[in-house]
Amino acid sequence: MRIGELAKLTDTPTRLLRYYEEQGLIEPHRRENGYRDYDDYLVDRVIQIRGLLDAGLPTRIIKQILPCLDKPRTIHFADATPEMLATLERERDRMTRRITCLSRNRDAIDDYLRTVRALA
Repeated sequence: MRIGELAKLTDTPTRLLRYYEEQGLIEPHRRENGYRDYDDYLVDRVIQIRGLLDAGLPTRIIKQILPCLDKPRTIHFADATPEMLATLERERDRMTRRITCLSRNRDAIDDYLRTVRALA
């Protein structure tokens, strides 16, 4: 697929997709005419990247953990530094706190909706 289609499917600006390519997060094929050609699996990959960026992870760490998100998982951290591991632990803990907060908010909205619908 072309970059515009990937952008539309992932709600990601083409400029950002090119940045992901520059950072080594995604790798399109090149057609003979020089146009980028993106494999279908990159739709999920871009969504994963955006989620990890939204969670606060820097692209240099995302690049290292992306192979762990594939199936089958490929884990190779020969260059994993204590700093990187500490960053991942902090970000994991921050995500857990965010998930807990989001779950509480979702449950509160569910309760509100049930109450309002029961009164209608």
